[in-house]
Amino acid sequence: MSILKIGMTAALLGAVALPAMAQDPDTCSTVRYSDPGWSDIAATNGVAAVVLKALGYTPDIATLSVPVGYEALKNGETDLFLGNWLPAQKPFRDDLDATGDIQELVQNLEGAKFTLAVNKAGADLGVADFADLDQHRDAFDGKIFGIEPGAPANQLIQGMIDNDDFGLADWELVESSEQAMVAQVTRNGDTPTLFLAWAPHPMNEAIETTYLSGGDAQFGPDFGGATVHTVARNEWVEACPNVAKLFSQMVFDVPMENVLMGKILNDGLEAEDAARDYLSENPDAASAWLEGVTTLDGQPAQPALEAALNG
Repeated sequence: MSILKIGMTAALLGAVALPAMAQDPDTCSTVRYSDPGWSDIAATNGVAAVVLKALGYTPDIATLSVPVGYEALKNGETDLFLGNWLPAQKPFRDDLDATGDIQELVQNLEGAKFTLAVNKAGADLGVADFADLDQHRDAFDGKIFGIEPGAPANQLIQGMIDNDDFGLADWELVESSEQAMVAQVTRNGDTPTLFLAWAPHPMNEAIETTYLSGGDAQFGPDFGGATVHTVARNEWVEACPNVAKLFSQMVFDVPMENVLMGKILNDGLEAEDAARDYLSENPDAASAWLEGVTTLDGQPAQPALEAALNG
């Protein structure tokens, strides 16, 4: 393949340039990636698992916190990660990039956001900006509901408390998990509640949520506007070009992830079952992901996925 053609292919894909229709060796049959316990990453990991199995690969998904997951990727214990949120996880990403052993395969989601938010009862107090919070401390019981310990978002919140940003020095970060936090906000009902919120997530449908302005320095502009990226080990990309090509083309959108996460959180489906349902209901969703990709044994990918979904 000529250098010009490689460059044109990379530009068209918006990802790494990988040989078309490159069959992987059997050593690539197991694909290792991690899940930090977030429903959005569980949803995309589930989609990846369904597609991988249809193509003859075996997904091996480890449940690891964000810091541990990045160390696993750095140390070669996993092959890739679909949940590199930027800018929130920039320190982790910078650390990976500094090794020279990791590359970005694709930006797999745009239009995401995350920052602090209040429920309807909080908004009814007139709270719409970070600067409004401290005058209503007692109404919120001085609590900020976050997610799991060690999460970059929690670190941002704790940093605000430690620095007395917006007068929050006497507030408390309540760490738990994504599911527990959403359940707590739901239980609080008409009690003013301050919590970490993000999109995509079904919480935006279930809870009347007001994202707070004024947190640009902490969470970034546009209410913590974010993108999500897939990163992988260079060695794995080079050794397994076919499956790496799949992941370099696997991109999602907010409406898709909202549906997937709703199936998991609201309908009680396992992530792979939710993904299988979604792909069966939206048969064209994976077409672009599979262009130039084969099964592990070198057969066309699209018919293999269709057969798996219809089987």
